[in-house]
Amino acid sequence: MKPAWDRARGPSASLASVTMPPVPFTTPASFTTRPTLSGTFGMSATTHWIATACAQSVLERGGNAFDAAVAAGFVLHVVEPHLNGPGGDMTAVFATAEDPTPTVLMGQGPAPAGATREHLLAEGLELVPGSGALAAAVPGAVDAWFVLLRDHGTWELADVLAQAIGYARDGHPVVGRVGDTVAQVADLFTEHWTTSAALWMPEGRPPHAGEIVRNEAYARTLERLVEAGREPGVADDRVARIEAARRAWREGFVAEAATAFAARPHRHSDGADHAGVMTVEDFAAFGAGYEPAVTIEFRGHTIAKTGAWGQGPVLLQMLAILDGFDDERLDPSTALGAHTILEAEKLAMADREAYYGDRDVPLDVLLSAEYAAQRRALITDRASAEFRPGRIPGVEPFLPPLREDYAPPAGGSAAGLGEPTVSPTGETRGDTCHLDVVDRWGNIVSATPSGGWLQSSPAVPELGFCLGTRLQMTWLEDGSPATLTPGRRPRTTLTPTLVLRDGRPVTALGSPGGDQQDQWQLLYLLRTIVGGYTPQQAIDAPALHTTSVPGSFWPRTWTPGGAVVEDRLGDDVIAELERRGHRVTRAGDWSLGRLSAVTVDPATGLLGAAANPRGAQGYAAGR
Repeated sequence: MKPAWDRARGPSASLASVTMPPVPFTTPASFTTRPTLSGTFGMSATTHWIATACAQSVLERGGNAFDAAVAAGFVLHVVEPHLNGPGGDMTAVFATAEDPTPTVLMGQGPAPAGATREHLLAEGLELVPGSGALAAAVPGAVDAWFVLLRDHGTWELADVLAQAIGYARDGHPVVGRVGDTVAQVADLFTEHWTTSAALWMPEGRPPHAGEIVRNEAYARTLERLVEAGREPGVADDRVARIEAARRAWREGFVAEAATAFAARPHRHSDGADHAGVMTVEDFAAFGAGYEPAVTIEFRGHTIAKTGAWGQGPVLLQMLAILDGFDDERLDPSTALGAHTILEAEKLAMADREAYYGDRDVPLDVLLSAEYAAQRRALITDRASAEFRPGRIPGVEPFLPPLREDYAPPAGGSAAGLGEPTVSPTGETRGDTCHLDVVDRWGNIVSATPSGGWLQSSPAVPELGFCLGTRLQMTWLEDGSPATLTPGRRPRTTLTPTLVLRDGRPVTALGSPGGDQQDQWQLLYLLRTIVGGYTPQQAIDAPALHTTSVPGSFWPRTWTPGGAVVEDRLGDDVIAELERRGHRVTRAGDWSLGRLSAVTVDPATGLLGAAANPRGAQGYAAGR
């Protein structure tokens, strides 16, 4: 029987523009900010309306979902530079019209050969910095987009990149969060990272919301990559042109300029100057590729994620723990459900810290029903403030240093709430972007590009972007599955999701938010699969997450028993969570979660899409 979930208090009148038809609950249908789109041609949903429009325009001109996703991915470099960049990373999970098997596209570069824990310790560091090129993994996003286009797209590289080149060269109206981010690091830019100041503060100030901004250097970088495919000796075919661009990126002018510039000592988040260690050889050694997805079954659905070099399996562990509870304990909008979900998140995230990394991880145990039952038995009616990884025979769990986070000011927001949390020294917690596309042929992709933020490290002037800081997700302590190791991938938080039913894809979804990405996606899956919500209702519904786990971002702190909630969860629910022992931070009414999703009904061919209204930036489009 369906639970009588209280879908909570809907949005304010200014946001409640659409009433959805009733769903199988005993409570009235809630308001949503927008409809869940439906159609049969194609659907796109991203964290920025321009990227969504660009993806949809590719579908309208005959491109498939992969052409559209790649075009939107490069546009996101331009319009959301505070959330991702060419020097960053990208992870995707997808299925094709010919093969519904979920596949992971791996665009997470490893640590450079010179990025050893011994080197960083000798530099006087206790943590990998949160800003500065010493924290840079080999960039993986651009190569991953090229590989996806090569193998599954249909368009020429020049056509796919045309929109991004145009917006970079001719300008676009900047969102306010870009200016806010630049303002946070303005002193760093003007005093130390002068090339970044020249790019992002051309008039000596941060850009205003709506102001037309340009990045002509990045436009020229993309044009040079296209031109590499037209040089003498390149075969006259689409694949050869893409491969030539990959070589120019990995071995040619991009690798040369980025590594030479980052090798100059510059200011890092610890307040000292260090030189980056990445080389052209590091660039050349990395190539994006494919991996099988890791899956579990949950209430008649298959949930597909990355391997444990990312945090993807943590969502699967959460679902496995919760699957043993009655439906009434899975409703995020009730005190009992929210408490149960927060406790399951803590247990799964503790296992992430203890066992996940770019190595052999015992997922057969971690995802087993027997192990989930052991973990489930630890959940009581009281909030835990302990760090409690499980015990696996023959595998010693890593116990990370537990540095307690500061308490956010009253009325303030905690770090990583889904919008950039940036300090004056450039370190950033948990921001990124996301896109989902499905086409009329049945191709579907969910992709989460991130890293290489404009505040990561000094901008390379001739390229128009900087290197990222993904290595901040590694530990300098020996013995961790995520200890900094040359040639190994840092354990990323990028975690797109593909959902299947009866072996066919039905949903692609994801979210920005660092450590919160899988926690917010969990709420969506519970509300749609168990609760009967429509996609837009699930995205709009009040969100919450735990901070009772060491963070993946510098300075790697935690809040024991911490829970961050949207106020729309309700005073009674919040008071009950506090009575149970949760250290609750109220984050405002519309502040948590930035999910988007596209859907397909294999039986009818009906497509759908929904996107996050928070921040007035994400949009879905389709017909």
